[in-house]
Amino acid sequence: MNTRLRTPVAPHSSVTTPTSTAPLWLAVVAAGASGPINAAAFPALDWWPLIFAGTGLMMWSVAGRRIGTAFGLGLLGGFSFWGTHIFWLTIYLGPVPWLALAGLQTVFFAIGAVLLNLAWRWVPAVWPGRWGTLVLLPAVLGAVWSLRESITSTWPYGGFSWGRLAFSQSESPFGSLAAWFGISGLSFLLAWVSAILVQAFRESAARQHGIRIPLRGIVASGSLVLLLALPAWPVVTSGTFRVAAVQGNSDAGLFAHRSPGQTLNDHIAGTVPLFGDRVDAVIWPENAADLNPLTHPDVAQALDYITEQMDAPLVTGTITSDNQGRTFNSLLLWEPGTGPVDQYDKIHPVPFAEYLPDRSFWYPFAPALFDLVPRDYSIGTRDNIFTISGVRAGLAICFDIVDDSLIRHMISDGAQVILAPTNNADFGHSDENVQQLAIARLRGIETGRSVVQVSTVGVSAIMAPDGRTISRLPIFTAGSMVENVPLSTTTTPATVLGANVDPAVGGFALAALVLGWLVSRQQRKVRHHG
Repeated sequence: MNTRLRTPVAPHSSVTTPTSTAPLWLAVVAAGASGPINAAAFPALDWWPLIFAGTGLMMWSVAGRRIGTAFGLGLLGGFSFWGTHIFWLTIYLGPVPWLALAGLQTVFFAIGAVLLNLAWRWVPAVWPGRWGTLVLLPAVLGAVWSLRESITSTWPYGGFSWGRLAFSQSESPFGSLAAWFGISGLSFLLAWVSAILVQAFRESAARQHGIRIPLRGIVASGSLVLLLALPAWPVVTSGTFRVAAVQGNSDAGLFAHRSPGQTLNDHIAGTVPLFGDRVDAVIWPENAADLNPLTHPDVAQALDYITEQMDAPLVTGTITSDNQGRTFNSLLLWEPGTGPVDQYDKIHPVPFAEYLPDRSFWYPFAPALFDLVPRDYSIGTRDNIFTISGVRAGLAICFDIVDDSLIRHMISDGAQVILAPTNNADFGHSDENVQQLAIARLRGIETGRSVVQVSTVGVSAIMAPDGRTISRLPIFTAGSMVENVPLSTTTTPATVLGANVDPAVGGFALAALVLGWLVSRQQRKVRHHG
């Protein structure tokens, strides 16, 4: 009698997580391609669906790799994105600042890639079933991505918030989700969906090799995409605010060869044709008054003349100083017949551009470059609100618009509209100005507020609370926009969630990684002793 023993066969699991790893050369190609693909999702190309492909490729490339390999793939994917996305830094400044900023962000990106790798490795031990594989593991991957974004958006030296996944969606159907979940929440959802699509792809590939995968796995991907089809948050407007926003087409950058006062004259010239129009406020860009009217009586007289002829207050950018010798990038509110009645000093000056942090340490590394930053703007302490003709206006000077905390502060202080004066002259015809406009548009959607962005050279635009463009000026063209801007005091879910999104998502990512490590470690011990 044949008594040969047979090995028991375990029943099929409803879902088997693929464990095979693609060839390293393919992972290298995927990581290298992920950066330009993601960069193309942002303006000016604005091919927003690519954000799912680029993010997914980066996540997929590190699955199943060794930690050192994942770090290397992260360096490749990080630099391929940042080197492409912020190439506009090289227009006037050359390659050194571009390499420095892209390099720093690349290191953070590579650390994030290692955390993604650990999530792929550990989290399936915690949630091995259908929903764990297709929903919860992707949620952890999305949370890890969002965690890295939230850290680099605030640290070091105030961080660099450019390049967050959400900022690619200003023109997409997903942009309206900023009102529900905020910028950080939208980035998390985009990364989550990208990870689900990666899992659907991996399991489809595994199925071709004989692994049994239910159709419900693919359906789970579609159900989350449908979740993202939430309707736009309804914004109730409460009146209008008629503004005249002037773009002087004034090359007011670091490398402009202009006589002092020329930028001021350009904006005066752009405003004179508007005399006689009935408006509630005139808005000039950052540094439009390139001579400080608080210390130059002739400039003060010019602003008096403008406000009296327009019979409306003027908001203008200028450079101010205090009796302690500190210098500020400021906005002034100039009332007709009264003069300056309020001032905002930029709270988030750009490190290595508007000031050199730890100057004694950094200056020796690139003296010729840092000589372009001869003075250090101080960090402002005034609130970022002006009351103009009875309207509460939130203020964001240039890159202030990317700072989550500053947006929260203006909304909590009762802002009914956002004014975003800026100076894009140092970036020429590059993607920087349209990328900044996209961020401003999303800030309006996020908060349920209209946004008036006015630049020295463009892009200047007025946008409604739903992101719709009310008016826009061509770049490097003198002109003005006179429009009735909708006002709102709407409370969006994003403003209620506020600063809680980042710690909630980041805490979930870290807790899942720690739990995954503990469970995986325990399973290894059981296998070893078994």
